[in-house]
Order: sequence, then structure tokens, then C-alpha cells
Amino acid sequence: MSFKNINPEQINENFIKNIGSEWMLITAGNKDKYNMMTASWGFAGVMWNFPTAIAAVRPQRYTKKFIDSERYYTLSFYGDNKKIHGVCGKESGRDVNKTEKTGLTPLFDNDTGAPYFDEARLVLVCEKVYEQPLTPDGFYDNFIKDSVYPQNDYHIMYYGKIVKALIKE
Repeated sequence: MSFKNINPEQINENFIKNIGSEWMLITAGNKDKYNMMTASWGFAGVMWNFPTAIAAVRPQRYTKKFIDSERYYTLSFYGDNKKIHGVCGKESGRDVNKTEKTGLTPLFDNDTGAPYFDEARLVLVCEKVYEQPLTPDGFYDNFIKDSVYPQNDYHIMYYGKIVKALIKE
């Protein structure tokens, strides 16, 4: 099967459900080296007059190194295949080869070089346009700050212009 490139505005999906229940892989790097991580938090919508996806990444995640070093990253969705997310959410690419362990087939976007996987049903290729770490003084509700960030490892929010949306044909 192959992917079809569509305008991001043609995506007819519920991203609250997709991100929160289906989950996604955030993948960054290049053909020589890349990494992916499971994420169940993030956003998709319009910002600065273009389709945007926001990926939330904790500072200690290995994938952060790859997002920081490249201009593009991908968000990909796999339906209910939680086996992929079990590996990519619990194990570090510092210690294991996640591609080997999950059996995923890496692909690289022809225009951007961004990595994604053939097994995905939907891929958003994102160009980094802004990043901002969450800070403790920004929380109005201390319960969130205290329960989600007891180690003060606040997420970095990566805003990505969706430059390509790929759906499995």
C-alpha cells in the first residue's frame, strides 16, 4: 500500500480522539539516525493562519535530541495497534532499536527527509516554527503542576506547520 498526499484541511478526523485514545508516534531525525516516541498529548488546529500540530515532549526524552537537530518531524497514527506504542512509550531509543523491536518499516519523505513508517494510516509532516517550554508560573491549577510535574520536567511544546498530510490508500 502507498500513501496519498492530501491537503491537511481535507482530514476528516477527530484529533481529540486520535491523540488521546489512539495515540501517535512523534518521529524525528534523518536516514542515518532517527527516533520515535509514543505521545498521547498534543494538538492540531490552526495557528498563524496555517494548519498546525503541537507536539509535547519532556526534556529527558531521547526523541527531543532529534527534534532539536532537524527542521521537520512527523506525527503518525496506527489505529488500535498499541503494541507499537508499548515499545515506543516505555523503552528508550538510547537502549534498544525500536524499529527492530516493533517491526516498523521506515520511510523518508521525499521533500523533507522526515522519517515515518509504512504501517501508519495517517502521517502529518510538520515543519518546526516555534518551541516553548511550559513553565511552573504559567499554571493556574497547582494540581496539574504538582501531579503531572513532580520532578519539574515540564514539556517543551513544538509547534509545527503541517506541510504534508499523508493517508494510506
